[in-house]
Amino acid sequence: MEGTYRGYLRRIVSGGQTGVDRAAWDAARSCGFPIGGWCPRGRRAEDGTIPSHYPCKETPSEVYEQRTAWNVRDSDGTLIVTCGEPRGGTAYTLEVAQQWKKPVLVLDLCRGGASLEQVHAWLQQHRIEVLNVAGPRESNVPGIYNRALAFLKQVFCALRHTSMASGCCKEEQDKEDESSYNGEHEGNPEL
Repeated sequence: MEGTYRGYLRRIVSGGQTGVDRAAWDAARSCGFPIGGWCPRGRRAEDGTIPSHYPCKETPSEVYEQRTAWNVRDSDGTLIVTCGEPRGGTAYTLEVAQQWKKPVLVLDLCRGGASLEQVHAWLQQHRIEVLNVAGPRESNVPGIYNRALAFLKQVFCALRHTSMASGCCKEEQDKEDESSYNGEHEGNPEL
């Protein structure tokens, strides 16, 4: 990668669905980044209720589209990790990010070309502090959780190592996940 990553990234958010969303939280947590995000009312996911060890705020609605829109809105950019062309909720995430003119990077883990350097350069270019990570659920792309987890661990741990070495993010390291997510738009029913 040209240049040095300057360590802007502070938090990883997702909507809590199986597959890429949970892989993002697990990878971020294992690398020392706070996690959070919006989830549907009732902590709804395809496998039932999002486990309580994942800190997320519930939207007023049970529909997935609201939490998707709110996570795009409340983040500085969205990383879409997929296997093939974005479809369904993943395509909707891309559409919302483009409508709101938010930075978005789509990586296809199955077709190759996804690199740490590409992600790091994109994060630095857009000075992403709060990163929304999205992608297909496990039932739509079996095995995507493991693929995404392996890739995102590499991305986040390399970033954490660089950030900590430069003195950035030390104050963030010991914060609780829930306290780091402000949920400032909690009462906006329009989305």
